[in-house]
Amino acid sequence: MSNLLYTLAVILIIFWAIGFFAYSAGSLIHILLVIAIIAVILRIIKGKKN
Repeated sequence: MSNLLYTLAVILIIFWAIGFFAYSAGSLIHILLVIAIIAVILRIIKGKKN
């Protein structure tokens, strides 16, 4: 499950970067970035507990 979250976060960051340079998706791209950052933070927090 943690690998899935990490993969999803990386994919979302890539989409954010593409959208940021294309200026086509507006605020949706920033929402994706926030979701990706949250997923990475959760992975880091859960990784330290195990």
